[in-house]
Amino acid sequence: MDDDPDIRELLFTALEDEGFEVFPAANGQEALAAIRTFRPDVIVLDLMMPVMDGWQFAKELRARDEDIPLVLLSAARDLNTHAKNLAAADVIEKPFDLAELLPKIARVAAAV
Repeated sequence: MDDDPDIRELLFTALEDEGFEVFPAANGQEALAAIRTFRPDVIVLDLMMPVMDGWQFAKELRARDEDIPLVLLSAARDLNTHAKNLAAADVIEKPFDLAELLPKIARVAAAV
C-alpha cells in the first residue's frame, strides 16, 4: 500500500505481470478493510501515509493476530530500525528499482 497513486499503479502492474494477485490500497485503513475479504501472502507497506500510517497499520494488523509478512517500501529515515521494530520480512528504500523489489517480494511470498 502506498499513498502515491503513481507508485501504486507501478507496483500493481509489475506485480500482476509477475503473476501476483494484487489489491492496492492508499492507506492503512483501506488495507485493513480489504484484509477482511482478501488474505494477502505479503503486504508491501509504505510507512508515511495519510489517514492511517504504516506504523499504525502494522499495530492494528498484529492486534488482529494476522501473521502476514510485511515488506517495507519507504523513504523513512532509519528504515532498518523501523523494519526491526515492526518485524518486517524485508525492506526496500525509496526510490526503488523494480529489479530489486520484485525478487524480494517473491522471496517473502515463497516463504509463506
